[in-house]
Amino acid sequence: MTWLPVLAGAVLILFILRDVFHTIWHPTRHGGLSRLVMRGMWRLSSLRGVRRRPVGLAGPLGMMAVVALWALAVAVGWGLIYWPHMPDDFSYATGLTPGEHAGPVDALYVSLVTLATLGLGDIAPTSGWLRVLAPVEALVGFALLSATVAWVLGVYPALARRRALALRLSHLRGSRVTAGALDSAGGAAILDGLASALSTVTVDFLQYAESYYFYDGDEKISLAEQLGLVVGLADRAERARHPDVRLSASVLRTALDDLATVLDERFLRTRRPPGEVFAAYAADHGRSPAEP
Repeated sequence: MTWLPVLAGAVLILFILRDVFHTIWHPTRHGGLSRLVMRGMWRLSSLRGVRRRPVGLAGPLGMMAVVALWALAVAVGWGLIYWPHMPDDFSYATGLTPGEHAGPVDALYVSLVTLATLGLGDIAPTSGWLRVLAPVEALVGFALLSATVAWVLGVYPALARRRALALRLSHLRGSRVTAGALDSAGGAAILDGLASALSTVTVDFLQYAESYYFYDGDEKISLAEQLGLVVGLADRAERARHPDVRLSASVLRTALDDLATVLDERFLRTRRPPGEVFAAYAADHGRSPAEP
């Protein structure tokens, strides 16, 4: 029954490629393998308490674990396809006895060499369809490497935008914006800028969900801690006399609600009002929401 390992290998490869596709190119609400690994690494890092979570390690280590799992699973899948056809459909370099190099470890070795595009050639397929399949695996390996680079290059700018917004909120807190200053055209401009930045962060959480599992060590760049100021500003601005400020406050409130919805549906699952969602977000990151 040589078709069983071949079928199992094909299913495993397709499952991993689907996970890569949904993680990098078409993120959805479906909880894929990568999401489970990132969430598991995040929970594991908090066993000693969220305030003792190793700063910055859960996210990077989680991404490394995901990439390693992708590569290993793809290699195993192709190895399962090669294994039933060894040694008859493979050529061996001088000095290698085909019968002694036809086990599952040898199939995995051939798969890893092909996936990494090393091209050692000591064991190579000779059957027609296997000779076509091996270059396809090499192309998948190259695509996996390129996708990993694109993933990393996408997640870290998203982190920078989130931390920049938190730092801006920290600056606003330090400036102690008065009610009179907020109730003006300048106050409306500040609120509009915050609403725009919050919308960008919301999209980042949708597009790069893995960025949630990166811990921000400094309270000034922790959005989980600084969100309380935005909620307070929206509350105060809704009572302003200036019509532009009230309009901007309405837009800001909508941006806050959208962010709370994404955080709750994709990560927290509290099914609570936005204020409680933000409190849960802060607690999950080892923070206490700062007072407005």
